[in-house]
Amino acid sequence: MAGTQIPAATLARRIAAARGTAEADLVIRDVRLFDLVTGNLFATDIAIVGDTIVGTYGDYRGTTVIEGRGRIAVPGFIDTHLHVESSLVTPMEFDRCVARHGVTTAICDPHEIANVLGRAALDYMLEGASRTVMDLRVQLSSCVPATHLETSGARLDAEDLIPYRDHPRVIGLAEFMNFPGIVHADAACLAKVEAFSDRHIDGHAPLLGGLDLNAYIAAGIRTDHETTGADEALEKIQKGMTVLIREGSVSKDLHALAPLLTVQTSPFLAFCTDDRNPLDIAEEGHLDFIIRTAIRLGVPPLAAYRSASLTAATAFGLRDRGLIAPGKRADIVLLDDLEACAVSTVLAGGVLVGPEAYAERAPVAPVGLDSMKARRVTPADFRVPGTGTSVPVIGVIPGMIITEHLTMDLPAADGGVLCDFDKDAVKVAVVARHGINDNIGRGFVHGFGLQRGAIASSVGHDSHNICVVGADDADMATAVNRLVAIRGGFVVVEGGKVLAELSLPIAGLMSDRPFEDLIEPLKALRAAATGLGVVLAEPFLQVAFLPLPVIPHLKISDRGMVDVDRFQLIG
Repeated sequence: MAGTQIPAATLARRIAAARGTAEADLVIRDVRLFDLVTGNLFATDIAIVGDTIVGTYGDYRGTTVIEGRGRIAVPGFIDTHLHVESSLVTPMEFDRCVARHGVTTAICDPHEIANVLGRAALDYMLEGASRTVMDLRVQLSSCVPATHLETSGARLDAEDLIPYRDHPRVIGLAEFMNFPGIVHADAACLAKVEAFSDRHIDGHAPLLGGLDLNAYIAAGIRTDHETTGADEALEKIQKGMTVLIREGSVSKDLHALAPLLTVQTSPFLAFCTDDRNPLDIAEEGHLDFIIRTAIRLGVPPLAAYRSASLTAATAFGLRDRGLIAPGKRADIVLLDDLEACAVSTVLAGGVLVGPEAYAERAPVAPVGLDSMKARRVTPADFRVPGTGTSVPVIGVIPGMIITEHLTMDLPAADGGVLCDFDKDAVKVAVVARHGINDNIGRGFVHGFGLQRGAIASSVGHDSHNICVVGADDADMATAVNRLVAIRGGFVVVEGGKVLAELSLPIAGLMSDRPFEDLIEPLKALRAAATGLGVVLAEPFLQVAFLPLPVIPHLKISDRGMVDVDRFQLIG
């Protein structure tokens, strides 16, 4: 990415303030700087001119002074891979939600909304990113659609992405989910990689290893956030990748990968959230939660904070940040406690994060308010024909989006397969909602614990059709029809009655409300699902990942059950 030239007058101001011959714009006085080189704490002031740090390891004068009072100063945290849509709020609300947790840079892939709206989604997200206090960077969505095995609402080819290449908020190409396409040199996949071969290209390669991993990396793909085991991660970093340790609302890989994160390996391991909803952010935190959890698991603080900032910046070519040092962007977090990652004050680009920073921002017009185009369904639409013998069943693994491919004998009557509550096997269906076709894929899932009713979501990775899990066909129909009526979101139904819901009218993925307004509805949804017998901590995100036919092993799309290991429909 080309840099921006700095006027000589600005350089002169920085130099004078750095030398102490002129006042800085802002001085954070009396902090203990956590040095990411040695791991030591040093008493110092931090001098800032504009958005840039000009002085450390010294005493400084400033027009404005923030009293550090001995608090610990660390570089702002960088979330290396996330989908803003998974926070269920707009980019500007996402900023307000997570910057307070020390996140000063976030690298997002608008993959979810792009699969619904195409280029209009990229325009919307880039416009929102231009108005955030944190630095919200965008990777251009590489897999729209993610696979030929499901129906998305849009298509983005290389020629659609190239006009965005040089946008100042764009880093490169987002997670390349179609790793079989890369490994087998699919022409359309290679066209996208070629167009961004001089930029950063994110990976998405769950369980990929050996010579196929070599092929994937040789195509120019540099990072991966789908690594779930330490041996897998070690192979990837030894082959030159940066592994992004993920701890989201559903996919939780930190406990498995933390033993690998040491001071020696920290230059090759960074952190990401991928998909984290506002209720988890409110109850646990964001990257601050990952850092404190990593330290609690035995990761040295130097390794944890280095991965959260310097490694992340280096991996994505953001050379202007990642350290509290002269010439670096003034992304600074003040902590009351290092090991607890207790964030007390945040500066993003020299701006103090707080209500005043958000007061004057003009809103961005919402998009995709008419995206729920599914036809009205009836209970008969959820009948699964068959004898009940050797039925393929998706096995949910709590804390992972990888599934098991199970086979069960289930009860049947009148030529239709029924739920078996003793075996925890209930129905799952994906209903096309983009107006392209009226497809409905039907199957069974194990692991929800659902005993009655239905839960449904218009968030359904990655094509974002409607996904519904149910114990009763009539309740499944009610849930799907209600989702269409509220323009997308989440719904819990029992006995034909809506128990809880949350409307997500922006492309059926995001709310147009402040993030605080989502907390109580999300709690009500969780409680209602639990009341139906659901045992999963995050049932709606787990539902949302059931239709993801690029994650092993068994999934479901609007076209039927998908054997991902063979990359083919099985029903």
